[in-house]
Parts: sequence; structure tokens; C-alpha cells
Amino acid sequence: MGPTRKPNVCRRLSRRALGFFARDAGVVQRTNLGILRELVCQESTKFKNVWTTHSKSPIAYERGRIYFDNYRCCVSSVASEPKKLYEMPKCSKSEKIEDALLWECPVGEVLPDPSDYKSSLIALTAHNWLLRISATTGKILEKIYLASYCKFRYLSWDTPQEVIAVKSAQNKSSVVARQAGIQQPILLYLAVFQVLPFSLVGVLEINKRIFGNVTDATLSHGILIVMYSSGLVRLYSFQAITEQFMQQKLDLGCACRWGGTTGTVGEAPFGIPCNIKITDSPPLLFEVSSLENAFQIGGHPWHYIITPNKKKQKGVFHICALKDNSLAKNGIQEMECCSLESDWIYFHPDASGRIIHVGPNQIKVLKLNEIENNSSQHQISEDFVILANRENKNENLVTVTASGRVVKKSFNLLDDDPEQETFKIVDYEDELDLLSVVAVTQIDAEGKAHLDFHCNEYGTLLKSIPLVESWDVTYSHEVYFDRDLVLHIEQKPNRVFSCYVYQMVCTVHRRAGAEGCQIAHQVASWSSKIHSVVCLTLMGLAQLPRLVLNLQFYCLSLQILGFQFSADTTQHLSLYVVLRIEPGLHACTTT
Repeated sequence: MGPTRKPNVCRRLSRRALGFFARDAGVVQRTNLGILRELVCQESTKFKNVWTTHSKSPIAYERGRIYFDNYRCCVSSVASEPKKLYEMPKCSKSEKIEDALLWECPVGEVLPDPSDYKSSLIALTAHNWLLRISATTGKILEKIYLASYCKFRYLSWDTPQEVIAVKSAQNKSSVVARQAGIQQPILLYLAVFQVLPFSLVGVLEINKRIFGNVTDATLSHGILIVMYSSGLVRLYSFQAITEQFMQQKLDLGCACRWGGTTGTVGEAPFGIPCNIKITDSPPLLFEVSSLENAFQIGGHPWHYIITPNKKKQKGVFHICALKDNSLAKNGIQEMECCSLESDWIYFHPDASGRIIHVGPNQIKVLKLNEIENNSSQHQISEDFVILANRENKNENLVTVTASGRVVKKSFNLLDDDPEQETFKIVDYEDELDLLSVVAVTQIDAEGKAHLDFHCNEYGTLLKSIPLVESWDVTYSHEVYFDRDLVLHIEQKPNRVFSCYVYQMVCTVHRRAGAEGCQIAHQVASWSSKIHSVVCLTLMGLAQLPRLVLNLQFYCLSLQILGFQFSADTTQHLSLYVVLRIEPGLHACTTT
């Protein structure tokens, strides 16, 4: 069941112009995004392929910026056609950026330098330098040398936008050492930093003598997660480990004596010594066994999702309470499907506590509720289901025996048969509160894909956008939906990467009749009085001339209602809405 009343865009714009929300920036921002959502989903809105490019190196996307050549070149996707923001000088292979994270200014914190209030790219180079780069100019703002005793390779957020973890490659024993039965005790290192201003938390070693036959480890939300080849997953408190096993507090940029050597922390060649060495088993918070170490925590209250640690259980998911490991009612989720690719499940990123279960032909959104008269136990129930647009048909195979007898054999197609519409990607656009779903169908020799927008609350289909490029299911694909932008990154054989950029275009239909002509002439007469006006900033709307506001909202209302101005009129007046300038600034320009 969906909402009974559709929000009126014109009414929202009028209320915003009169300053109804001027004292609350959060309300204004939500109102603006609500307007954008209505414009995105309306029938007359199209998404046009405005730019296509190809590269021999991986392509990455972050918040309106497309990165090429190992983050050396940055292109803004916000403009009507993507434009280059900057290109850093060419560098050697040892200096290339291997991984990066986009850092954005925290809200309500006083930072030491004005440049800190602008977005930065935190980058890790192949020769162990951690860089902070301006996201708009490419200028290096800070640099930290990590170490020479290991090869750091991966960046991840421990706490989003606050704490980063830099993970090293795993240490491998040499062939001679393995033949002699000598094992490398240190599996990997984790360097942890607080960002803006940069400060070192510590460098932790993962030692097999302490943790046993560990195969991997990572850090997330202050929890050290250690994984084993047997499928066992163990959780430890990183804060408790730091307080108990830190050998010496280190500060970036300060002199330090370590192991008989003196140097400056974070500068080459000294780097950052490993100052957290666990000498005894730390307190265990939680452990569970799961197939392929698959383990997720989420929901309200806390629950976790695992697959029983048996190969025949692949595709079966157990949802259990974190506090006592009890299985939720209806907590065993198994999608009845026969496909080459397995289904997947995860907690909904909208923080609603719901669960998304994706199969080849259906998407289930599940909710976690208390059992009536038993608040200590919870149950899983369906919130809504999205089904692929396909016919449920059986194929009949006809054969003729040697005696001439006709034999009919009936068989079912696979649920992810390429000739049937199949779900490939499911994502969530948090600002517009929309689920984006990529569905693919093989037509003749090539696959065709379309991106669907569904209401996050009810699952209703609101908009479908066809992708013009063909979709090969054997290639790797990424699709991003970011406000009024759709971006498709495809990896082809021989390391050929392609990027397709789509932008929102509002098309309108001509309305005939005396009323339409009268409106067009009135708009043209108004436009001669005003040459250039930029308005609708979040502050000070009430002080703008009433004539300007009337002209802007009158014309915008006409566009939304479907009027199209003649070529002569548009020569005098050009009206468009810019909703992607920056969060907190939304403009309407007449020329």
C-alpha cells in the first residue's frame, strides 16, 4: 500500500520562497531533497547519456567526482557535461595511489585550518605514504610516512568520517622457510588514525602466536574482527586492546626513540613503529562460526546474520539475537530459487533495522518485530516484495523416437536465465530515500539493463530508466545513483574500463491554445525587465523582490505542468533549477 496523496512540488517551492523553513537548515535541506525526488520520479523526467569514456586503469566514483589513472585525474560529474577538476603530475609506479577515501567536513567542529572545512581525499600510495589531498584542486595538504617494515595496501573507515584503518598486505613465508617448517608469526598490521586533524591511535600487529591460525583481520566501529579458515569469526574490543597492550604513546611529528633508533614519527625514513603488540589473549567479546566467514550485525535490537558452516547450507541464512544467540522466529531465510549465482542478504543501510534479501527474480524487504506478549523475542516478517517482470513458463522439449512416437519433456528454466529479467544490483539512495534496482534481460546477442527506482517505504515502482549501452553479464559492473546522476562503470576483458554518465533532463510537452500563447507572451514581457537574477539561497529569501519570485515560480510551475515555451520566448528567458550545486545552496537562475 502506498501513500494516498502525492506531494505538490509547486506548493513546496512557494512555501520555501516565503521563508517557511529559513530558520532550520535541516528542514530546508529535507524539503529541497523532497522536491528533487518528485522531479526525478515524475513521468516527463528523462535520464540522458551525456558522457562516455574509456580507460586502461580502474575508474572510481565518490560524491560527484570521477577518478581516473589511480586517482591522479579527477572529473566533476555535477556540470551539464563532466569537466576535469584537476590532474596531478605523473608519477612512478612506486608512487601511484593504491586506495583512497573521501573525507568530508564534520558538522559542528572547529578545525585548525580553513582548508580543513573542504572535502579531502585520503590516499595511500604504493610506497607507504598516507596523503591528504584537496578534493577540488589536487594539492597535497598533508603527508605521513607509514613504515618500511611492511607493505600497506588497503584503506577503510573504522568509524565513518572519523577514524581510518590502514591495513597491510599479508606476510607470506618464503619457500625456504616453509620447507624448513618455519612460519611467519605476524600475519598483518593495522595502522589506525583519527582524521582532521590527523592523529595516531596506534599500529597493531596480528600475531598467529596469540590468535592462532588466523587468515584475516579487520577493524570496524571499534571492533577488531578476526577470521579463521574454519569459518570461525571472533570479535574483540580495539579500545581494550589499546589500553592493555600499547607499549608507548606516539604523536605524529614528534621525536621518538625506538629500538635504538631516533627519528620523527610519520616522517621518512623513521615512519611509525608498531606500538601495540599483544602478548596475551585479549578479552573475547563474541564468536560465531559461519560459512566463508560471512557475518553481519545490525537491526533494532542488535541481531546478526550468518550462514551455517556447511557447504550444503549455502543460500540459507540464520538471523539471531546478539545478546543470547537465540534464533528469531521465522529467522531461517531461504529463497526458493534455482540459479547459478547465489542470492545475498544484508541489513538495510537506511538504519531502519530492516533486512534486504535479493534473489535473481525477487527482492524481499524484511522487518524485525517484537513478538506480541513476549518483548524478549523477535520475529521476521515481510515488509514488501519486489518481483521481476517475467513470465513464469515451462519449456517443452519435443523428441521423436525411432518408432515415431512423440515424447514431450518439460523442464524449468533457471531463475537467473539470461533471457528472463534478472536483478543484478540493489542499492539505496539515502538522500532521496529510494531503492535503486538494476534489472538485466538478454535480448538476442546482447543484454539490456534498466535502472528502477522504488519507494523505500512501500516498494512501489516510481521510475524506470533504460541504459543505452549493452550489458554483458560476464563483465564486472558498478552502478551509482546519486541525486540526479546515474553512473555506470564497466570492466571489460584486458583491463578496459568504461564509464557512462547519465544526467536528469526534464522534458515538457507543448500545450496549444490561446491560454498557452497568452502565458508565453506574459513570460516574455516579464523577462525583458530582468536580465540576470540568482536567487533561492537558503538565507534571505524574504528580502528578494516580489517580481523576481513571481516570475521564477510562475515559470517553474508552468514547466512542471507541462508548458513548453517557443523558440522566440526561450531566447529571452532561460529558466532552470540547479539542485546539485552544494548541500545547503539551491539556486534558480533567469537570464
